[in-house]
Amino acid sequence: MADNYLEKKYEEFKNSKKVVVKRTNPSLDTLLIKNRSTRGYLKEHVVRVDELEKIVRVNTQIASGRNQQVLRFRLVTKGVEAEKVVGCVRMGSALKDITLPLPGTEPEAFIVACLQKGKEEDRIVDVDLGISLQSMLLKAVEMGLNGLVIMAFNKEKLKDAIMLENEPLAVLAIGKGIEKFQLLQISEGDDHTYYRKEGIHYIPKVKLEDLLIH
Repeated sequence: MADNYLEKKYEEFKNSKKVVVKRTNPSLDTLLIKNRSTRGYLKEHVVRVDELEKIVRVNTQIASGRNQQVLRFRLVTKGVEAEKVVGCVRMGSALKDITLPLPGTEPEAFIVACLQKGKEEDRIVDVDLGISLQSMLLKAVEMGLNGLVIMAFNKEKLKDAIMLENEPLAVLAIGKGIEKFQLLQISEGDDHTYYRKEGIHYIPKVKLEDLLIH
């Protein structure tokens, strides 16, 4: 009788134990590897405005020179405006044999990084811009998305296309990437130009030994 009572109590205790699920966040190395300049996107995946806001929110946490925080952001989601933005930018200028984005793979969501009205671009702003763009891309990757920093764009045409009063500094394309990538370790004097072969985008990266100054 006593044995049965103890067995029942043990079973009740065992069944009442909460199952603890350990969540493993991706490491920085994993995010960096996945953070590739993506120029082809899945049309079926629509990026929502709240997702873009979540990406931009990292700017409330990152460093800023003199704590100026002069960057401002214009969000563009799928629609007429996104189509106009595509017409204002250039992608993959090093790939002379193809014109990107390929038809049917165009990005349909953008974050246009701008300068606060009344402010002037300087070296500190440019450093802030680099920190901001990289941080937003890493956040996008963490969310299962991909992106591309676009610096080649028609500034005045873009301002007209999306009725933008602020000065645009960079365009960040966001979406669900469909491209395949491969990093290549190279020496300092080797060709740095990225290229494509058999559907794979190859990106040369200078090895650590050549990055260090001895």
